Amino acid sequence: MSVLVAFSVTPLGSGEEVGALVAEAVRVVRASGLPNRTDAMFTAVEGETWDEVMAVVKAAVEAVHAKSPRTSTVIKVDWREGVTGALDKKVASVEHHLAGLE
Repeated sequence: MSVLVAFSVTPLGSGEEVGALVAEAVRVVRASGLPNRTDAMFTAVEGETWDEVMAVVKAAVEAVHAKSPRTSTVIKVDWREGVTGALDKKVASVEHHLAGLE
């Protein structure tokens, strides 16, 4: 099974420069040992179970909230049986089609 979660946590009431606070969330995700990727808007993390991945997301949000008076979180979940490596396979599929290798 694969549980792929893309999430964004935004500190509110902490000023305009929030990169250091967002980095706290990314540190938690990277320390989890689960496959992950961070881009300009979201961090994606993949695991085998809902509980495993959501525990990492919760800890990441808590790390930001510990240093910010308020946080906003957006979460998108792809939960699928019989799949592993979705974090890389989804991107590879799109790249395959862009290269005209259909």
